[in-house]
Amino acid sequence: MTVRLEGKPVAERIDEATRKALASVPAGAAPPCLASVHRGVDSPFRYYLKRQAKAAAVLGITFRDQPLRPGDGPKELVDRLAVLDRDPNVHAVLLEHPLPLPFDFYRAVATLRPAKDVDGVGTANLGRLVAQAPVQVPAVALAAVEIARYYRLPMEGERVVVLGRSETVGLPLALLLAGKGIGLNATVTVVHSKTHDLKGALANARTIFSCMGRPGMLTRELVPEEAFVVDVGVATVPDPARPGNSKTTGDADLASLDGWAAGVTPVPGGVGPVTVAKLMSNTLEAYRLLHAEEGH
Repeated sequence: MTVRLEGKPVAERIDEATRKALASVPAGAAPPCLASVHRGVDSPFRYYLKRQAKAAAVLGITFRDQPLRPGDGPKELVDRLAVLDRDPNVHAVLLEHPLPLPFDFYRAVATLRPAKDVDGVGTANLGRLVAQAPVQVPAVALAAVEIARYYRLPMEGERVVVLGRSETVGLPLALLLAGKGIGLNATVTVVHSKTHDLKGALANARTIFSCMGRPGMLTRELVPEEAFVVDVGVATVPDPARPGNSKTTGDADLASLDGWAAGVTPVPGGVGPVTVAKLMSNTLEAYRLLHAEEGH
């Protein structure tokens, strides 16, 4: 029987730890503040934005919605980030990604101080992650690792595969999984769209982390029997049950893997809620780091 690796209990445990830590904020002091910068109402980021705002409100974290104005370009984006970076009442800044041309996401986010780069995707944070001394780590990668830890998936010394090599998810996740002090000591293989023998690359994997965004690509023809799948991929596809409507799905074909894989995270309901919880946890960490810099 294939176990559904639900994200809710993992997210609840993270939120509880964050809530307890927030209780130590001195009375009268401003709480941690997260500013989320995005393109506005037409962006697919809007759903994630709503979840951020709701989670922050529940935990007592201040949330600032920071949409760019119509007509704003790369300069205006960098200027907005500079203002937030200097603002002592803002502790964490999240920038929507990916961004369309002519925006340069990585150039923009690299202007933030490492502590305020709450999603850990600036060059300073990614470089420190390679050195196993991160300041901030991408929330999605952290969420996938938290799920693996919570459900005690086969990791240490085991063969683990990461599908995808993006700077924001796949590569940071591979570094975390293979790391000594910060990871799970896994033997990691990274595969991607140019990998010739995908089935061979997945053979004998105990745990698979898929970050491809290719709906239904993981079937029992590719996934080894009794392997675990942590599905980080998110895509929108037509909903056959509701003609004219769409639904959110992941890289794993749940029907094909049912009774074959040992466990699979659902989409939605798997990595997603844990990602939001880790974003709030990262915001609290930014608050701590900045106050330590100021000698508070």
